Amino acid sequence: MVEDEKIKTQVSPFAMKEGEIKTFDGKDGYVSINQIIHRINLGHISEIHFKILELVNEFEFMTSRQIYQILVHRNVDIKSQDKLNNKLEQLIKTKILTRYYFSTEDGKCIYRVYCLEKMGKYFGTDGFRGEANVNLTVEHAFKVGRFLGWYFGKEHKAQIVIGKDTRRSSYMFEYSLVAGLTASGADVYLLHVTTTPSVSYVVRTENFDCGIMISASHNPYYDNGIKLIDCYGEKMPEEILLLVEDYIDGKLHVFDKDWSELPFAHREHIGCTVDYVSGRNRYMGYLISLGIYSFKGVKVGLDCANGSSWNIAKSVFDALGADTYVINAQPNGLNINNNAGSTHIEGLQKFVVEKGLDIGFAYDGDADRCLCVDEKGNVITGDHILYIYGCYMKERGKLLTNTVVTTVMSNFGLYKAFDEQGIGYAKTAVGDKYVYEYMAKNGCRIGGEQSGHIIFSKYASTGDGILTSLKMMEVMLAKKLPMSKLAEPLKIYPQVLENVRVTDKKAAQNDEAVQAAVKAVAEALGDTGRILVRESGTEPVVRVMVEATDHDTCQKYVSQVVETIKSRGYGV
Repeated sequence: MVEDEKIKTQVSPFAMKEGEIKTFDGKDGYVSINQIIHRINLGHISEIHFKILELVNEFEFMTSRQIYQILVHRNVDIKSQDKLNNKLEQLIKTKILTRYYFSTEDGKCIYRVYCLEKMGKYFGTDGFRGEANVNLTVEHAFKVGRFLGWYFGKEHKAQIVIGKDTRRSSYMFEYSLVAGLTASGADVYLLHVTTTPSVSYVVRTENFDCGIMISASHNPYYDNGIKLIDCYGEKMPEEILLLVEDYIDGKLHVFDKDWSELPFAHREHIGCTVDYVSGRNRYMGYLISLGIYSFKGVKVGLDCANGSSWNIAKSVFDALGADTYVINAQPNGLNINNNAGSTHIEGLQKFVVEKGLDIGFAYDGDADRCLCVDEKGNVITGDHILYIYGCYMKERGKLLTNTVVTTVMSNFGLYKAFDEQGIGYAKTAVGDKYVYEYMAKNGCRIGGEQSGHIIFSKYASTGDGILTSLKMMEVMLAKKLPMSKLAEPLKIYPQVLENVRVTDKKAAQNDEAVQAAVKAVAEALGDTGRILVRESGTEPVVRVMVEATDHDTCQKYVSQVVETIKSRGYGV
């Protein structure tokens, strides 16, 4: 029999080099913990499945016999080898495990070796994101366009819509995408500067093959991203994203054929571009149509983050009759999210109080998220929004399944408040993609993230910041109460969140000393709070969050873990 180490180091395509430490958590290698949590919530993974995954994660490469023997040794009730093999097949079908076949040197025996499935190399949970012309280049954008134009144009002339935010590099990426798309024969419709949810709306209501949004959301101006949206206005299926990646890497195999290069369109088949600002205007009209109350006499503050909402949000609120006051609506290509918007809400807090406004709304760079400020200058987070609108829906008998969908980042206090109101809740992995997929599968009407990505599935298939602000206005006007009163029943546990910029996200989290520090905090908190350490999906950052009964306790424990990360040499 070939020894395990021989399989691992000699014939595995993932062979470990001497001294190399291989980790299995996401973007640069293998399926992420977020994905596993998501699939658990969708019902794809049972407790037995999770035990198998823990084991494969621990030993990296294993045969089914090895998995069975260790599970039995650990007193896991797996019944039989056949039962285990069935579980392994289920995990392969859900694309969490992958299997490789290796033969002995004499060719007499074949071994099946299991490891965690590889995930996207370029596309994360929120698109292909990176610093412009560093790890996201015009060549990448051109190839994305070439593939999409060809793939969706196999049976008819593809029609693809593009929107962008206000970053200087967004224009560069737009031109590169257009070049790739039209070279493959697609017609391209340009919405120009617009929001991510507007692209989703236009795609699903006007029969486009797909949509592209050029944005890095709340990231700094020097970053950018390419978000792909399918014909239903939802995030592009993973299997298509993997094909795009294969084409970028020159190893595309699809339609039973290897494609070292894709054919170019010629003559009249070359695609054209269409100025499609009318699509953006129809989206604005749709938002206005959702305003069931007049906003006349309500003083509303808007922080547009010098981003996508700068020329949309005010027009919508003005049309509904509000007295609208706007800050950070003068984009210059370099100031998007710069001390502005939902990630720097302190500016709007001050603005609301100084101007004596009734309410304030802050958006991020592409306006797919929204946070609020009440008339007293207090921040109304995504958790508050979920609570306020969840209760409003339940009161009117509109909360289908009696469930609000949250993520693991939501505050303890939200769940206590839901319990008091008799409202059920679900928890998904972090990412509006996972929230929406759970909602779609289970028929839920509202879900979102603490950061302000709120999805109202009756009206949109993605988070929409401007739509969220309109819904908050609706509750205020329907109940004739200020935002501070609507949020009052929700008691938020003190929370401290610190972002640590690191050299290696995975190594920092997997470090034994860091894990020991996290475990010590968790044990100290017991059932009076919690600690959550997770990596950013879009930045070289590890997020350390603690909730506890008081702020000082939160800060103490966050500082302990952050100092451990830095003392181990991971801090930048």
